[in-house]
Amino acid sequence: MGSPFQGNSTFAPANAALLSISHVEAPTVVPSSYFDEVLAPTLERLRLRPGLLEKVAGVQERRWWAPGQRASDVAAECGAKALSEAGVDASEVGMVISTTVTRPHLEPAVATSVHHGMDLPTSALNFDIANACLAWVNGVQVASAMIDAGMIRYAVVLGAEDVRSMHEGTISRLQRDGITRKDFLNEFATMTLGCGAAAAVIGRADEHPEGHRIVGGVSRAGTAHHELCIGDMNHMRTDAKLMLTEGIEIVSDAFEAGDALWGWRDAKKFVIHQISRVHTQTLVERIGVDPAKVPMTFPTWGNVGPISLPMTLAASAPEFSAGDKVIAMGVGSGLNTAMLELAW
Repeated sequence: MGSPFQGNSTFAPANAALLSISHVEAPTVVPSSYFDEVLAPTLERLRLRPGLLEKVAGVQERRWWAPGQRASDVAAECGAKALSEAGVDASEVGMVISTTVTRPHLEPAVATSVHHGMDLPTSALNFDIANACLAWVNGVQVASAMIDAGMIRYAVVLGAEDVRSMHEGTISRLQRDGITRKDFLNEFATMTLGCGAAAAVIGRADEHPEGHRIVGGVSRAGTAHHELCIGDMNHMRTDAKLMLTEGIEIVSDAFEAGDALWGWRDAKKFVIHQISRVHTQTLVERIGVDPAKVPMTFPTWGNVGPISLPMTLAASAPEFSAGDKVIAMGVGSGLNTAMLELAW
């Protein structure tokens, strides 16, 4: 009998478990009304009503780090917190992966700063994974594979997003003369972003029966749409409409494959990448699950990039019970999606 797995689109770790998941909220609350205030002349000239961020995206507020607060330092603090919660000493860590999108520089890897900040051993691998908002899920995939291969015992997969400079650059551009409605809508998604941090510890399931086994997952690519959302350190341009319609297609396809293999529709919770109200409603309707099973953090945190999923998972974890089936559903510009099942 042949394997049910198709190429590299499906993965099923043999002995990997999530041991802990922690998050840190950025301290400065930035309400959506702030963008209405600073962009009031632009909105009036373009005949756009204030309140679009909340009415269309459902984002009431997002957060910024305090002045002088470095995201990589917060990521290291969050990683140390996750290790403490897992009962794992820093000396035992074999790898730390940073999945941050908003890297302050091209090199070295943000993981080097985090590695140093967490006081990890010189033997611990440290590198970044960059795959837009999907990077954290990819990090868990890599960590699980390396644990299965016997290369490491423990991995920390983390990140901290800092979008303040991106917001400030967006505001500056949208305040210029000559900005059109199209220009405004292309940068609309940028204003839904937020700051935050999250960290997870991955280890051997047989050594940690109290852990949450990583059962398996599915990936899909829709790279014909790799130009729908393009960002650099100061600017992000997004075709939000096509990102929604095309993204839902690949997410739905991956979910159907996972459901066929592992019966995902009867899961206790579906923790999805947090984007907006319309994205969440469309996805819930498309895959046919109970909206009450889908935690939502985007109204108060916004879209925290690849960290939005683990932040939401960490915030929701107290609601889970042993044995619950939890589906973590990631998606990122590119387009790519990957989702995995956790046996809580």
